[in-house]
Amino acid sequence: MRSYRELFRTPEFTPFFLASAAHTAAQTIGGLALGTLVYRITGSPLLSAVSMFGPQLAQVLGATILLSGADRLPPRSTLTGIGLAFAAGTAVLALPGLPVAAVFAVLFAQGLVASLGGGVRWGLLNEILSKDDYLLGRSVFNMLSGLMQITGFAAGGVLLTVVSPRTCLLLAAALYALSALGVRLGLTARPPRASGRPSPAATWRTNALLWSSRPRRLTYLGLWVPNGLVVGCESLYVSYDPSAAGALFACGALGMFVGDVTVGRLVPPAVRARLATPLLLLLATPYLLFVLRPSVALSAVAVIVASVGFGAGLVQQERLMSVTPDELTGHALGLHSAGMLTMQGVGAALAGSAAQLTTPATAMTLTAALSITVTLTLSALGKREERRPGVGGDGERRAAGVLGVADVDGAG
Repeated sequence: MRSYRELFRTPEFTPFFLASAAHTAAQTIGGLALGTLVYRITGSPLLSAVSMFGPQLAQVLGATILLSGADRLPPRSTLTGIGLAFAAGTAVLALPGLPVAAVFAVLFAQGLVASLGGGVRWGLLNEILSKDDYLLGRSVFNMLSGLMQITGFAAGGVLLTVVSPRTCLLLAAALYALSALGVRLGLTARPPRASGRPSPAATWRTNALLWSSRPRRLTYLGLWVPNGLVVGCESLYVSYDPSAAGALFACGALGMFVGDVTVGRLVPPAVRARLATPLLLLLATPYLLFVLRPSVALSAVAVIVASVGFGAGLVQQERLMSVTPDELTGHALGLHSAGMLTMQGVGAALAGSAAQLTTPATAMTLTAALSITVTLTLSALGKREERRPGVGGDGERRAAGVLGVADVDGAG
């Protein structure tokens, strides 16, 4: 296995990494600021949760009409344009007196733009690195995300005590612009990975092709649904305890960082392939405790432990790549990203709605219980797929066990 040092010696990896760091910092600072602003204006847990994660609901529309561009557009220009679009939209969100309806209109537009970004970004990473190095590289980017979220949420929490949410939004807009500049200056121009013009029809055709494989379908569902529901729990931090929300988000990012380091670097491949289901169960189970309204310290520990479970995504992405043709990797990873973010928006809406009817603590527990139920259901379906006579080659078998179901009963 290559070392992290060797990855950073790969041409273009470092500037791509730094530009992504600025983009993630902008997301965390801007998201916390906007969620806090909306909660102060409306007093609504639902609207606060949806303002932070609701834009991802627009990704389902983007995934059906825009995603073919992930492989058919030049990656450097596309990522630069996405960064500038986010900078402009976030600056608009900082305007004084902007109606809440206008806030959500801007967020919807940003969600559409973001639906293209995941496929372009991770498809480009797959070009910068060799296929064998992709998992390690993605692990590094996930660790980056964790570190920048720790830093961003902690900094955002501190900033919100001394400046207004709108000032924090302007800072986020500047970071998005910095990210766009880093992409433009640090990466070389590359041609699109696939020929043809982006179109809704091409998007539909490729989505149908990717979805036509049952092992890939189960992999996608495992990547999207349990994760999305747990993010619904996270979306309630502001309404659960406004004064501790930044700390809880930072603790979640710390746990995610630990999970990514462990799964991506420390766990042997033979063991890693068996960890998806246990990690997804770990991701949700600690949130069952929130119904008891634990102290901030115990809540923070629960969030750290739970977020280690996000490491399951690395295992599942490796399986997805093993059953996806090279020329479709950008689209396949974009569909994963768009679907995951869409389900995070759905999870935020479900959890926020439950919090409106009950309490944020109760809603977090109910949403976590639903995530556990989905994980166990998909695990059973994956076990059945492994035993199906039509499942043939090793790659297809690996994808059939989308949640590491072989581990549940000790099989190899």
